[in-house]
Amino acid sequence: LAQGLQICPQTQAVRLQRAMVLISKKTRRAILEHVFKEGVIVVKHDPRAYRHNELEDIPNLHVMMVLRSLCSRNYVTEKFNWQWHYYFLTNEGIDYLREVLHLPPHVFPSTLTKKSPTKPALSPEGAGGGDKGWSKG
Repeated sequence: LAQGLQICPQTQAVRLQRAMVLISKKTRRAILEHVFKEGVIVVKHDPRAYRHNELEDIPNLHVMMVLRSLCSRNYVTEKFNWQWHYYFLTNEGIDYLREVLHLPPHVFPSTLTKKSPTKPALSPEGAGGGDKGWSKG
């Protein structure tokens, strides 16, 4: 820079956001596996965060960049609210991740699988001891 010239903070922020981020294949695969397994992921809009809140070994910036890439190719949809990015896997994204991660066609994300209830949904009326729960005694 020339003498006496200063860069405004907004320009520095733009330069930081446009800097290239190199992500290892191992890290990218871990992020993609997590997204496929869960079907959704939440990312705080903080590129300087040291770790992601769900993937503790991976920097938040790497998760942000991988999901931004998936979003630009319409493999995930994004909702942004209160400095948090919410990403949801689309049907095209499921097919893409199956291909990239070499998964069989019968495997689905947990958001698309129904879990069978372990308890009956409605218990018989007499099973509660006869009291309706309005008093202790």
